[in-house]
Amino acid sequence: MKYYLYHIPGKKIGVTKFPVSRIEHQQGYGPDEYVILEESEDIDYISKREIELQKSHGYRVDETLYKQLNPNKNIMRINITEQTTTFPCPINKLKGRLMDNLGMVIQTAHNRHVVDKELIEWIMNSVVTSQFNEDRCYVYNKAMSNFQDHLDSNNIDKQISHSDLFAKIRRWAYERGIYDHGDSKTQCLKLMEEVGELSEGLLKRDKPEIIDAIGDIAVVLTNLAKLEKLDIEDCIENAYQTISKRTGKMVNGTFVKTESL
Repeated sequence: MKYYLYHIPGKKIGVTKFPVSRIEHQQGYGPDEYVILEESEDIDYISKREIELQKSHGYRVDETLYKQLNPNKNIMRINITEQTTTFPCPINKLKGRLMDNLGMVIQTAHNRHVVDKELIEWIMNSVVTSQFNEDRCYVYNKAMSNFQDHLDSNNIDKQISHSDLFAKIRRWAYERGIYDHGDSKTQCLKLMEEVGELSEGLLKRDKPEIIDAIGDIAVVLTNLAKLEKLDIEDCIENAYQTISKRTGKMVNGTFVKTESL
């Protein structure tokens, strides 16, 4: 297991096993807002080094060495009744606790919820301090379910809107003569160029470049399909029908289908 010692300038120095998940997804910093200072498989070294650098940079020094942290200490044990979901902390600490529990499932009698940034935002706007214990707070399950239903409805609308994007891409291509004067080979070369840009973005961890390259790849594939007298939606549907029946397992970060094992 590799441990990463990271620095968010002006904020903190810390250690994590998963820098992108911990720093970018949970803490909300961009790839250009932090640096990896060191990495090591020696947890003793990295734990001591974290304290040394915190002191030398003038940051708050952790009271407990990283290696001594209980990995289960941040797991939030919530109490769910028919009416409410109660959190074991005061409101001023709730957001941090929820961010530490991204992906946690909250199953109530009304709905199933997965803790993500949208749900956290709703909870923080709706949570109430318990009248029996100031160190606890709660939300009403019915209200949380209504939010989830509204969110799901919006996601469906987004999916419908996203499907219209392929039609817009084809209209754009028609207007520019790509289907009348272009050819599949040229589009294929364009695809390789965009894949190269995506690879560069991934290596540099440049999120805007990654987004731009993936979008360009989708546009090129849409046009390539049309030049072959196909619609990209049908190609995707055909691929999904094939992969949905596959079984297999993850090998070295890649899903390998059973017949290839």
